[in-house]
Amino acid sequence: MKLLVTGGAGYIGSVVAAQLVEAGHEVTVLDDLSTGHADAVPAGARFVHRSITEVGDALDGVEGVLHFAAKSLVGESVEKPGLYWAHNLGGTLALLDAMRSHGVSRIVFSSTAATYGEPERSPILESDPTRPTNPYGASKLAVDTALTAYAGLHGLGAVSLRYFNVAGAYTAADGRVLRERHTVETHLIPNVLKVATGERESVSVFGTDYPTADGTCVRDYIHVADLARAHLLALSACTQGEHKIYNLGSGTGFSVQEVIEVCREVTGHPVPAVVGPRRAGDPAVLVASSDKIQQELGWKAERASIRDIVADAWNALTR
Repeated sequence: MKLLVTGGAGYIGSVVAAQLVEAGHEVTVLDDLSTGHADAVPAGARFVHRSITEVGDALDGVEGVLHFAAKSLVGESVEKPGLYWAHNLGGTLALLDAMRSHGVSRIVFSSTAATYGEPERSPILESDPTRPTNPYGASKLAVDTALTAYAGLHGLGAVSLRYFNVAGAYTAADGRVLRERHTVETHLIPNVLKVATGERESVSVFGTDYPTADGTCVRDYIHVADLARAHLLALSACTQGEHKIYNLGSGTGFSVQEVIEVCREVTGHPVPAVVGPRRAGDPAVLVASSDKIQQELGWKAERASIRDIVADAWNALTR
């Protein structure tokens, strides 16, 4: 198939683009490089340096879109909500209208489990209430709502994938290692590993008085290679006139303290941790159920070991 990957120079988008090329698809990557890296675009893919609001002829002949282009920092979304609504929702609406103009009727959307907000239970099911607690999650939920409307009104075939924490690295067929390279890093695993490399003095732990086994927050982690594979399966699941939503996760939660301990074991570094107060809005446990996508598409996390995920990220950082 001829496919367009928006945001395909970013961490997750580049891994998906690489897997698509390796599967024999004709891939165009569109990215404005505001957070992505041109050298992450896989060999064999065409690169278009452009915003999704100006997608234009990049859609010529395209049969499906995998959409990753989004602003994704929760804190920034609170400080600059207009930016997130304009880019995440406004940009996606512009993309959807351009798709209609070019006769492209298939899209896989990189959504987020942040759409659920404070969950009523864990693991979270797709049928659970969506009550996002920040503009980032709200803007992603608004896109999901738009996809449902476009599916019903215009026959769009759409799949949204919702997930929490992604980590690990992927070695592409051309030998390049694709890993997290965020200018502003907010994720736990890369920040802990930065302590081991000497880029940071310590890692922050926000709260140790949660109702969990060790008092720290519990989160769901998924390996980036598993996540990318789910996007390829979702592409084949796009059905005209339907918008499907699937959660993705390992099915197991790991506490902040557990992740730090695993990082210490993998790196051989003591990794000093500084305990601070809870962050507002941090739920004690966030774990997504992947039962629906496993039953319908046959997907499950193959690399669910937190040690394997950390080891992959560490090896990519130090090779």
